[in-house]
Amino acid sequence: MSALSLAVRDSNTMLRRNLLHAWRYPSGTLNLLLTPIMLLLLFVYIFGDVMSAGIGGTDRSDYIAYIAYIVPGILMMTIGGTVIGAAVHVSMDMNEGLIARFRTMAIHRGSVLIGHVVGSVLQCLMSVILVGAVGLAIGFRSVDATALEWLAAFGLLALFSLALTWLAVGMGMASPNAEAAANSAQPLILLPLISSAFIPAETMPGWFQPIAEYQPFTPAIETLRGLLLGTEIGHNGWLAIAWCLALTVLGYRWSTASFNRDPK
Repeated sequence: MSALSLAVRDSNTMLRRNLLHAWRYPSGTLNLLLTPIMLLLLFVYIFGDVMSAGIGGTDRSDYIAYIAYIVPGILMMTIGGTVIGAAVHVSMDMNEGLIARFRTMAIHRGSVLIGHVVGSVLQCLMSVILVGAVGLAIGFRSVDATALEWLAAFGLLALFSLALTWLAVGMGMASPNAEAAANSAQPLILLPLISSAFIPAETMPGWFQPIAEYQPFTPAIETLRGLLLGTEIGHNGWLAIAWCLALTVLGYRWSTASFNRDPK
């Protein structure tokens, strides 16, 4: 059997292990999933009239437009929340000795991390589908998006999930326990709150606008809006791709360096 076949086989085994773990203990994923759903319902049904008025809305049609505006931001926020589970699970494997045992076994070394990453990306995409279904139920529509734009939007969500997952795995590898891993990954939930997820960046205070505009979530959200709603993407497209590639490389190098480091 070739080295590639062994790597694929071992990675598939690790992927099944992580998916089975998520299936048997769904409470963690559900807790992370409830946050974006609750925020979506909160901002639509409680703050919807006020928020739509704050961005220029004056009637019911603008209220519906705000639903369309907020759903792409919530979808990206869903990814940030879901990958926290990857950080926690990796930290648990590290501290329970499983990673140390995997290092000594005759398996492809990269398969351990690949199993966590692919499993987390699949969970992110399933979570995005569920939250997207809630968005459709409350009135989100994307009537002008073509099949190619929908495919590009799904690709962007997958790429963003991959980037944040590798970063979360690095956080989990570097954390002394699961609680610390969850805390270190909290910025992945907080950053969307200071992005253009809920209001346009240009409506924020002048000194704060560059922070909101150039952090990873805003370009990704604006690109997703452009693909689904037909709004102007501008420079946000290449910024989103650049952030995804940079975070993927950073997370990958951090994770593999921590995994390959000899235990003390």
